[in-house]
Amino acid sequence: MTQAEIKLCSLLLQEHFGEIVEKIGVHLIRTGSQPLRVIAHDTGTSLDQVKKALCVLVQHNLVSYQVHKRGVVEYEAQCSRVLRMLRYPRYIYTTKTLYSDTGELIVEELLLNGKLTMSAVVKKVADRLTETMEDGKTMDYAEVSNTFVRLADTHFVQRCPSVPTTENSDPGPPPPAPTLVINEKDMYLVPKLSLIGKGKRRRSSDEDAAGEPKAKRPKYTTDNKEPIPDDGIYWQANLDRFHQHFRDQAIVSAVANRMDQTSSEIVRTMLRMSEITTSSSAPFTQPLSSNEEIPKTPDHAPSRTFYLYTVNILSAARMLLHRCYKSIANLIERRQFETKENKRLLEKSQRVEAIIASMQATGAEEAQLQEIEEMITAPERQQLETLKRNVNKLDASEIQVDETIFLLESYIECTMKRQ
Repeated sequence: MTQAEIKLCSLLLQEHFGEIVEKIGVHLIRTGSQPLRVIAHDTGTSLDQVKKALCVLVQHNLVSYQVHKRGVVEYEAQCSRVLRMLRYPRYIYTTKTLYSDTGELIVEELLLNGKLTMSAVVKKVADRLTETMEDGKTMDYAEVSNTFVRLADTHFVQRCPSVPTTENSDPGPPPPAPTLVINEKDMYLVPKLSLIGKGKRRRSSDEDAAGEPKAKRPKYTTDNKEPIPDDGIYWQANLDRFHQHFRDQAIVSAVANRMDQTSSEIVRTMLRMSEITTSSSAPFTQPLSSNEEIPKTPDHAPSRTFYLYTVNILSAARMLLHRCYKSIANLIERRQFETKENKRLLEKSQRVEAIIASMQATGAEEAQLQEIEEMITAPERQQLETLKRNVNKLDASEIQVDETIFLLESYIECTMKRQ
């Protein structure tokens, strides 16, 4: 990892979690996997603070742990996951465009908290939406739950690995760290919850309407009396699914630019039909017929013959990368030319200003000063003004860098899949 990337990770961790978490996270990024006591010793931080920092980092999937044969638990930073925090606003905005404000707040809560139960997310989002509504209107838990189910059905949110519920017949000491597992078929299975209620508005004080101090509320429950209905089932945002969505958008846009709108709509439909059944790193989509999706198992093959089609994601990613690289190369070439031209123009402007200052000091006439000023033409003056205005603005081609990163990730993953 480069020093620039480490510095960026440091800034992201400090901005989101504070100095202590940033200190522990950057230490792990620099040193690799280390056990708890070594981290505390090397960073000069107390064990209690290190434990709390690691809890935050593990909660947000920024650090993973592994139990070695000697029973020592080592922690390792997930550098790529830290850098993805830069894209949090884009994940949230994408969900807003697809699933309105409710979906936006669901993903935002998951990103802010790392992992949450569905019931906790529903209540948090319902309360936040109620706060924005007119007086007398509230958001039903059921409506938020329906949006959560849609996000799970399209794989934008997924279950987190958990400790197996099998009974432990071994009377020996517990392991130094739990082993988390997840069944692939259960990753997007939403528990059946009966969340009945509406969002609540926060009071301006800690006292209720009668002026009495409010009692300490228990953890999230269905009716504040029963235990948590989905206790132990935690959810997180599926970042790979968002990247797949961004990649598919880029492919559709490229087809529209290179061919026509009809072709892009065909590709869009094929990508949409196979977005759940196709892995984000697969080089091809699942085979589809020209008029319907073909079942994946031979036992359910159709009785008549169809021509099957797939979207070649690897080829599309390669084409898009070539276009992005060409765009960046043109940008660099243009920037080099503009830099030389701007340097020449600035030097000329400085020389003219120096001559004018010298002539003014010697009492030159106004006509002579005007003649010197006209050495810089009107187009050159306009170019100088534009240069000063746009010194901190990004060119449209520069904005494509983030798109290139998504496409490069897709290309590398697809290539590794084929090997």
